[in-house]
Amino acid sequence: MRLMVLAATAAIAVSGCGKTENSAVRTTQTSAVTTAQPGNGAPYVLTGTQVWDVPDPVSGRKYQVFVSLPASYEIDAQRRYPVLYVTDADYAFPVIRSMVRRLNLDRPKVDDFILVGMSYAEGDKGASSRRRDYTPTPNGPSSSPPGEVHGGSAAYRQYIREQVLPFVEGKFRADPAKRTILGHSYGGLLGAEFLLEEPGLFSGYVLGSPSFWFDKKHMLKVEADYALSHKDLPAKVFMYVGGFETPKPGDERYNTDADLVGDMKLFEHNLKSRGYPGLTISSDVLPGEDHLTVAPSGFARGLMTILPAG
Repeated sequence: MRLMVLAATAAIAVSGCGKTENSAVRTTQTSAVTTAQPGNGAPYVLTGTQVWDVPDPVSGRKYQVFVSLPASYEIDAQRRYPVLYVTDADYAFPVIRSMVRRLNLDRPKVDDFILVGMSYAEGDKGASSRRRDYTPTPNGPSSSPPGEVHGGSAAYRQYIREQVLPFVEGKFRADPAKRTILGHSYGGLLGAEFLLEEPGLFSGYVLGSPSFWFDKKHMLKVEADYALSHKDLPAKVFMYVGGFETPKPGDERYNTDADLVGDMKLFEHNLKSRGYPGLTISSDVLPGEDHLTVAPSGFARGLMTILPAG
């Protein structure tokens, strides 16, 4: 079975997939020749992609990774590629894959890279999986549905570090020195946690509309603690947020209680003030965009900043 496009850009969908052994794969081969879809009412298929089962032996949860190889992968057999790991892969993976093709249509704007999407846990609703796996403390917002679990990011980071990265780098010609993580909202919060808790695991970060408001701005405290014991933070970071992601009473376009714009700017200011010689950080506030609409534009800007064509 091949990866299906299950969600629109702004939706968060949970994938329903058949299960196999960890070594099993469902794939279609990349081809320069356009191939027809199955037709007759069959689901749309994202050709040239692979789906691999990569479970977490510690938690017992079953996850999958979605993989898309660049067109040059089969041509240049000696080349090792940067890898872009994306959270919320059920919607972000197909969006980014199509976007890169569009960005490079006239001339290369983004370097060739291996795209890896990290799925939600099997059997979970997407929102529940991400609330648990992407957040650093159990102190979730009061608006969360009853019974929702938060604070599992340390365990999820261990899963990515010990299972996902070795799997990808053992099976594909991935360059361990050129790993980038991209996440939006809670995914951006998770990316920031990797940056500060496991510096060096990734070299590039795209943090989209990061939820720095979470648990009384916990991640800002993590950043301050990091600065007390470190003199450098070698990383390339790009952040984005929608212009409407800040409170403005009386204007329904600013439909938020948290100041994501202000929090992002403060996080950037604090990092720049440390004078880390190995850190490159930039950000964009995208006018006319809210928390849902900003993702595609932010993805594009992030890719061109972190993985520019050379």
